[in-house]
Amino acid sequence: MNQRAEEAVLSASPEVPAPAEEAKNPLLAALGERVRNLRARRGLTRKAVALAADVSERHLANLEYGIGNASILVLQQVATALQCSLAELVGDVTTISPEWLLIRELLENRSEADLRRARVALGELLGTAAGDPARHRRIALIGLRGAGKSTLGQMLADDLDVPFIELSREIEKIAGCSVREIHDLYGTNAYRRYERRALEETVQIYSEVVIATPGGIVSDPATFNQLLAHCTTVWLQAAPEEHMGRVAAQGDTRPMAASKEAMDDLRRILSGRAAFYSKADLSVDTGGQDLAQSFARLRGAVREAMAQAD
Repeated sequence: MNQRAEEAVLSASPEVPAPAEEAKNPLLAALGERVRNLRARRGLTRKAVALAADVSERHLANLEYGIGNASILVLQQVATALQCSLAELVGDVTTISPEWLLIRELLENRSEADLRRARVALGELLGTAAGDPARHRRIALIGLRGAGKSTLGQMLADDLDVPFIELSREIEKIAGCSVREIHDLYGTNAYRRYERRALEETVQIYSEVVIATPGGIVSDPATFNQLLAHCTTVWLQAAPEEHMGRVAAQGDTRPMAASKEAMDDLRRILSGRAAFYSKADLSVDTGGQDLAQSFARLRGAVREAMAQAD
């Protein structure tokens, strides 16, 4: 979750409650589910999307619950607010050409493992995932805020005697302002461009490094592909309650302001991103562990992976 999105979730005011149950058109119900999933994946509250799309929060709530008879112009505004194409919002983009249809047919009903092999092979074929000999020596930590990326990342870098990079700080250096100001002044799309540039420059500069990434880095497929291609990725996992508790323990009391709504948002964000986080090379569960135990798990997993790659 990037800093701006985290703040939106952790200090969110209560969202518009679910409308009373009504008979739902299947098309509108499917559309509402896609809107909710896209919003969760990007770590945005309903209020934030409504403001960006210039529609009422009630209108957006109706759309998400499958009872909003939205016009094409409103859908375009919502798609823009969610940083996706209208085609992605309303349906399957893989229907736009015969080649897309043929590729989709080959991939339909394949397992996640088969799809991963196809993605890697396609990247190699197109030259976007050329073998990087330093990949196993660049360790990138991914996961939500409160997973311990900064603390454990610094400890791991010290243990491996390599530099430690907080990608959020590199983004701010490139932009010349804070992450909050990037979002406020230039918008989420600009933030994503700075994020990708910061990653590209970090990979170019360092052949050995530990990187703590923003939680929302998985929301941009191009940037996430770069991360997977050039770094050994580690997903630091924890339950939503632990994420929230750790943030509060760091002195951020905003989660208590609207705890139920904030927790609901956090659960949805984690659910929406879990499938992307799971693409990491390694997964370390820090749930129920103190700092020393979490670091021991992380250190052991990383050192074993590095030894196997050498």
